[in-house]
Amino acid sequence: MSSLADAIVQSDLDIAPLLLPAQVLRNDAQAIKAAHELAQVARLQAAKRDQQRKLPWSEIEQFTRSGLGSISIPREYGGPQVSFVTLAEVFAIISAADPALGQIPQNQFGILNLVLGSATEAQKRQLFKSVLDGWRIGNAGPERGTKNTLELKARLTADGVLNGQKFYSTGALFAHWVAVKALNDDGKQVLAFIRRGTPGLRIVDDWSGFGQRTTASGTLLLNNVQVDPDLVVDNWRINDTPNIQGAVSQLIQAAIDAGIARGAVDDAIDFVKTRARPWIDAKVERASDDLYVIADIGKLKIELHAAEALLRKAGQVLDEVSAAPLTAESAARASIAVAEAKVLTTEISLLASEKLFELTGSRATLAEFNLDRHWRNARVHTLHDPVRWKYHAVGAYRLNGTLPNRHSWI
Repeated sequence: MSSLADAIVQSDLDIAPLLLPAQVLRNDAQAIKAAHELAQVARLQAAKRDQQRKLPWSEIEQFTRSGLGSISIPREYGGPQVSFVTLAEVFAIISAADPALGQIPQNQFGILNLVLGSATEAQKRQLFKSVLDGWRIGNAGPERGTKNTLELKARLTADGVLNGQKFYSTGALFAHWVAVKALNDDGKQVLAFIRRGTPGLRIVDDWSGFGQRTTASGTLLLNNVQVDPDLVVDNWRINDTPNIQGAVSQLIQAAIDAGIARGAVDDAIDFVKTRARPWIDAKVERASDDLYVIADIGKLKIELHAAEALLRKAGQVLDEVSAAPLTAESAARASIAVAEAKVLTTEISLLASEKLFELTGSRATLAEFNLDRHWRNARVHTLHDPVRWKYHAVGAYRLNGTLPNRHSWI
């Protein structure tokens, strides 16, 4: 596209998200069952959607109608409040079928947790009820051209006028609420919830990343958008006290990477069994009887299971610390547990998606199979935050008792 204006003309702005009734799931088992049902459907056309950059509208609608969008809402507000262990497994199940479908609602859950920790009671009730009713929340936090990911140029004035430009706005195109991070006149960060269709809000599907192609993680433009003051959350307050905001967000990130790894390992095994030829020196009839292939598949499975075990452990730690009043120490324990899981899920998603081709041979690189999507998705999604800083955070905590920084990436 030659310009942002061209992108707007060619975008999906005219496609409005449906607002259909959503059921409310009541327990963890129902959430896992709904995730498997969605994954079964999503897997059928996942490779084709990736090749054609076709957005998963119907799959997102099924995600919402099934009740999966509200599984983290507390029981006191009418939600099922599933465990963090279940939340991570839901995202891993969906992402094994289509990690773009996993990433689209990812930010919704981080935002819901932020609302829980910093919104007023009236805001909680309104926003939680809307999600229970089938509303989706899209992200409009990151910006281009800033010093780092925490710096914001978007501004919300005292009279409720919002201006700015966002990128990496995952989920916004599919959303009914767009949650926009901005600075108020006091220089404090706020989160403004804007209804889809509000004048001055424009969403552009100009995401051109080579992986996670169908997340629509592109540009969002805000031109004199009038914001309802009752829908502005003072999210700067969340850092006044210990919180698990970063840990919750990172748990879902890690779950998506674990799902990518599962999908890559499953496809490697299937291709070896059904299409790959054995190497001549192996002197076997089937590639699945090659001793080296057998050993490598075993190694991949072990490393995947190790990553999944740390992911479950991280969810368990989050469940434990959230059941009691948070302290700086307990919040840090949650962040470190998730960081350890994130290291292994990052590494196995990249390893499995690359090793797939070594084990299956050159035929697996043909476009008809589109197996390279696993590596492209892993490489792009794991770039959300550098894993090298996870090692640093874990080492500093274990060696010197240093508590990790308090932000959305730890």
